[in-house]
Amino acid sequence: MVGIKEVAKAAGVSISTVSNVLNEKKNVGEETRERILNICKEMGYYPNSVGKTLKTGKSNTIVFNFSDFDRSFYLKIINGISDYVNDNDFDLIICTDKSSEKYMRSNLSSGSIILDKNMKDDTLIKIAGENYPIVVLDRILDNPYIKSVVVNNYDPMSELIQGVIDRGYRHFGFVGGPEQTADNKERYKAFRDVLEANRINFQQKSYFAGDYREKSGYTAAKILLLSQELPDCLVCANDNMAIGAIKAFRDNGIRVPGDIAVTGFDNCDLAEPMGLTTVSIPNYERGYIAARYLIENIRGKRNVEPFKISAKIIWRNSVSEKKSK
Repeated sequence: MVGIKEVAKAAGVSISTVSNVLNEKKNVGEETRERILNICKEMGYYPNSVGKTLKTGKSNTIVFNFSDFDRSFYLKIINGISDYVNDNDFDLIICTDKSSEKYMRSNLSSGSIILDKNMKDDTLIKIAGENYPIVVLDRILDNPYIKSVVVNNYDPMSELIQGVIDRGYRHFGFVGGPEQTADNKERYKAFRDVLEANRINFQQKSYFAGDYREKSGYTAAKILLLSQELPDCLVCANDNMAIGAIKAFRDNGIRVPGDIAVTGFDNCDLAEPMGLTTVSIPNYERGYIAARYLIENIRGKRNVEPFKISAKIIWRNSVSEKKSK
């Protein structure tokens, strides 16, 4: 059986040099690199996942990178990605944070789907290329090799807030997610724009910074309870934080929606049993569409126009039908 030692001997180089070439290290000259790769092909040496690339010239593997195991909607996105990937004879690597970068190269994968607020724009722009397309789910990037598939946050959040106002609510609090994320910025802007259009004042002291996790919503509600007056409605930038806030209110004898209304965004699995009014995002379809566009781009059908996914409001009993003031 041919091994790395035989390849090194045939090429007249050290084993470490062959290893560097197969791992795409930059410390090997181009002429030597080409010679080693040609010898690998001639000798039939195809190690691990690199083998398929050497054999066919391409990898039928895509990477999905996300940043937070604590949010259940990721599973729906993964299911959508997985179904399309499997139907098209591709393999899927799922990873998080920094570990993903080592898989985002052409000898290991053909492209990536990114839903990771910690992955910087500059990093994605550097990696993306004609032979390595990327789809991002959490931002819009102007790049010829990056497709954006994002949620239309603004319109449904605007409709939600207007609906709450129409039900008689006038005093609001807001629990935001990580402030640098596009989703949070868009949801908060819609919230403020609708309040302004209705001539409703909002004080910055009523804004609480969260991190999209349940604990941060619980903490925000506890802080809110220290004030002398509760708002009519606490608007949360996602369901996890809204559920945390509802639990904090219930733990302290505050009725939802009798004493305060609460809204979320996502329609996570717990939203229905908690009776949470929220915005439903079709996350399975979101993953499926992302995988479709990525594989189409991998196959040469270039399409990098941003695609916005629509979402709809689901009214439940965390907001009363009518609240007189």
